[in-house]
This record gives sequence, structure tokens and C-alpha cells, in this order.
Amino acid sequence: MAMTAERAEHAGLAATEFLDHDSAPVRDFVRRVLPGGAPAPAEAVAALYRAVRDDVRYEVYGADLSRGGLSASGVLRSGSGMCLHKSVLFAAAARAIGVPARLVLTDVRNHLASDRLRELVGGDVFRFHCLASVRLGERWLRATPVFNKRLCRLYRIAPLEFDGTGDSVYHPYDPAGRRHMEFLHEHGEFDDLPYDLVITGLRAAHPLLFSGSDTFTTGSLVAEAPATHL
Repeated sequence: MAMTAERAEHAGLAATEFLDHDSAPVRDFVRRVLPGGAPAPAEAVAALYRAVRDDVRYEVYGADLSRGGLSASGVLRSGSGMCLHKSVLFAAAARAIGVPARLVLTDVRNHLASDRLRELVGGDVFRFHCLASVRLGERWLRATPVFNKRLCRLYRIAPLEFDGTGDSVYHPYDPAGRRHMEFLHEHGEFDDLPYDLVITGLRAAHPLLFSGSDTFTTGSLVAEAPATHL
């Protein structure tokens, strides 16, 4: 049976296992970013986007892929994460201020990963890259609050900006003319993180990345940045 617009909107606002915007850590995060309350929705979502992008450290290595570690509150407790973690937090924060939000899962070709990460991934195709979709007015916009400014500087990527008026998906080309990401396949949009689908898919596609049942191997993207970029 087709989902009505009312049901779809409610699903995009609900507190869920992973988008737990009713938790104290998420509520505190939103209050810190928007201390005077929410301004216009687009402005508020843009502020939340910048806070998630730059205040939560992006790191693939050591990423906690447990159910708790992938909840928005868990991401805030750890202070770091990869695309899954940061998009979950951003979507939860948007819902906390009444902006419907969903998760988007894709497969991408990433041309600017470190040599070690590319080896562990098994090439330059990364499965289950995550971004978010937020509804502002009558439009659903896509936003990618993933790579923080410092990491972008080290890898010579311009940070992705989002102002609440258009999609924020593709990084600009780097100085060598290479596009940072090429989208290959979309798994769909989801009202909550489809945990079993993602973990099973990551394990099948990138087994060398795992060091345990729900943790990626250790390392540092900052340390692995090409020396000429430091």
C-alpha cells in the first residue's frame, strides 16, 4: 500500500533507534549549535550541517559499527565517525528541529583515498556511502556533512558547503582536475539506518577493513595524507 504524504512526513520526523533525536546528547548538541533557538529552517539546517561536518572528526579507521556506535547519540559520545555516523547525526539533528530527514545510501568511486585505505577497501569503489536528504519547504535536498575542513585541506579537496537552497553532493574538482566522488549506484532513501543491510554489505565488499565483529581496523587518515599536501 502506498504511503500517504502525512505518513511519509511523520516517518521523516520520528525518533528511531539510530536517529535518536529525543536523546539528551542530540538535544544538547542542537542547543549548542542553535543557542537562540531555531532561525529560519534553511539557516538552522545549514548551521547544523557545518557543525556536524567540522566538529565531528571524520575517520574511517577504528569506526564503531555497533548498533550503539551508529546511533546519533553514540556518534556524539565518540566525537568521530565516517559518512554513516555523520549523516545519521545530521539527519537526527534536522528532525530535532522539525525538519524531515532521511538517509541516502550509495556506492561511489572515490579517487582521493589514501593508498592504504584503497588497499584495504580493495580498490577505489566504496560501498554504502551515506549522505542525508532533508525537506525544506516543498523540496527534498541532499546534503553530505562528511569531510571536515582539516581533512579536506590535507587531501586538497574543497569542503562541501550547504546553504539550505540546493543539493550538496559533489565535491569540486581538485587542482589536478580529478572529481572527488563518482556516484555509481543508489540503494535508496531510508527513514532509519538499515543496519543489517549496511553491515552485511560492508563485510562482503570490504572484508579487509574489519578488525572485529563491528569495528574497522585502526589507522589515521590524517597521518596517511600525502606528504606533499601537508
